[in-house]
Amino acid sequence: MKKIIFKGCGTAIITPFTNDGINFNEFEKLINFQIDNGVDSIIVCGTTGESSTMSLEEKKSAIQFAIKIANKRVPIIAGTGSNCTQSAIELSQFAESVGADACLVVTPYYNKTTQNGLIAHYTAIAKSTNLPIIIYNVPSRTGLNILPTTCLEISKIENIVAIKEASGNISQVAEIAALCKDNLHIYSGNDDQILPILSLGGIGVISVLSNIIPKTVHEMTENFFNGKISEAINLQLSTLDLTSSLFCEVNPIPVKAALNMIGYNVGIPRLPLVEMSETGKEKLKKSLKNFGLEVHE
Repeated sequence: MKKIIFKGCGTAIITPFTNDGINFNEFEKLINFQIDNGVDSIIVCGTTGESSTMSLEEKKSAIQFAIKIANKRVPIIAGTGSNCTQSAIELSQFAESVGADACLVVTPYYNKTTQNGLIAHYTAIAKSTNLPIIIYNVPSRTGLNILPTTCLEISKIENIVAIKEASGNISQVAEIAALCKDNLHIYSGNDDQILPILSLGGIGVISVLSNIIPKTVHEMTENFFNGKISEAINLQLSTLDLTSSLFCEVNPIPVKAALNMIGYNVGIPRLPLVEMSETGKEKLKKSLKNFGLEVHE
C-alpha cells in the first residue's frame, strides 16, 4: 500500500490578497481556523488558492508561511503543478526543501499533452523529489483527462501515491479504483461527490467547501470511516445547496465572497477573475444563512 498523506478532509485553502500582495495576517487566521476546526490537511497554492496568478516568489512565500503556521499540526500539501515540467520540478524541490509534506501536481494545461506525455511528465517530476505526490485530474480546467489506464501506469511510480479526481465522472473513478487498488489512493475533487467517491474506496476530499465549514466536511468523512453512514449521507445532502452556491460562478470567486461575508477580509480574486455578481452574492448569502452561518451585511 502506498503512503497515506492524510485521510479525511483536506482544505484547498484560498489565498487572501491585498493590492500589494498576500495578506499574511489574514492567511494566518484562515490556517488556524481550519486546524482548530479539525481539518486533516491544508493544500496551499492550488486552483482555489489562485496559483495561476501568483508569481513564483509569492507561491514560495505562501508555501513556506503555511508550513510555519501549521507547525506540524496538519500536513501541508504544496500545489506545485505547471504546464512546464521543469517549472513543476523546481517548485516541487523548493517545497521539499522548506518542509512540505507532499505536492499536488495538476495535469499540464493549455499546451496539454498525450497520455504518454502525462506519464513522462509525472515520471520526471516524481524523480526530482522525495516528497509523495498527488496527481490532479480536472479536465474542465485543463482540457486534459487522465485515463484510468494511464493512472495505472503512473501508479507504478513509487512516490506518486494518490489522485485528486475532479472529472465528475463516477464511472471513471470506479475504474481507477478497480485498476490501481491501493497503489493510488483517491481523493474527491468535487464537494458534491465526497460520499460517492468514499464509497468506491476513496480516502478523503480536497475541498473548497471546507474553507467555509471545515468541521462539517471533516465530520462527514469521519462519520463515513467510523461506519456512521446515515450521518455521513445526511451531512453530504445538507451541504448541497451551499456547495451549489459556492460554484455558481467560477471558483474561487464565490468562496472568497463567502469568507468576506462571514467575517474575514480576504480581498477579491485577481484578474482575470472578478468580484462576484450581485445576483450571485444574494444566492450565496441565502445559502450561508440557510446553513446557519452568521452573515455580515
